[in-house]
Amino acid sequence: MKVLIIEDEVRAANHLERLLKKAAPEMEVIARLESVRNAVEFLSSKPEVGLIFSDIQLADGLSFEIYKKVKVDCPIIFTTAWDHYAIEAFNTNGIDYLLKPIEEERLIKAIEKARQFSPLPMLEKILAMAGTRPAKSYKSRFLVKVGEKIKSIPVEEIRAFYSLEKATYLFTSEKRSYCIDFALDQLETMLDPDVFFRINRKFIVTIEACVNITAWSNSRLKLRIEGLDDQEVIVARERVQDFRDWLDR
Repeated sequence: MKVLIIEDEVRAANHLERLLKKAAPEMEVIARLESVRNAVEFLSSKPEVGLIFSDIQLADGLSFEIYKKVKVDCPIIFTTAWDHYAIEAFNTNGIDYLLKPIEEERLIKAIEKARQFSPLPMLEKILAMAGTRPAKSYKSRFLVKVGEKIKSIPVEEIRAFYSLEKATYLFTSEKRSYCIDFALDQLETMLDPDVFFRINRKFIVTIEACVNITAWSNSRLKLRIEGLDDQEVIVARERVQDFRDWLDR
């Protein structure tokens, strides 16, 4: 079976390839790709691929974008350090979902599923082969760097996420901002929509952050978030009604 690996971490790709040689020596890795763009280009040429191992978070975006742009008939085994992408993974040709670091025993079970795969683009078929229906889960904490140390911040302490000068920050109840490695588009898929709401292209806020709301020009709303007084926090006009409905749940 010809195998394609889509993974932007060299160590993770090397680890996976070593496990494959040990667990399934008959499998041939025909290519290792590191980005959404490269994967789209490669798969557009319609190569013979029997199985794809696909990391989810790539350098230029989420790998789900690949499968929206290119039709893939072979099964996909997703690999990631987080478990909150499970639903979206199974909505593609995903037949399994391996958390990093990948263990040999789990890899063997995933390969067995791939060997049984029949290319029917039906979610029920894929879910039946994968076992039980995955439960929706959301990210519960974020790791941030503080000097030379790593700090874990629970989402309960977060009041907002915002982008500034091509970087993304989380803002806490202690009125401190920390830079993180996720874009706001990625965060939308990782956060509980009952708790977090994206008010515009630069801000995602929590209900706790929405204590000071005033009417603004062009039927918009303005938020004042204490500790972020230097930021203009405006609810986009097209989001105002959804924002009101979210607040009124």
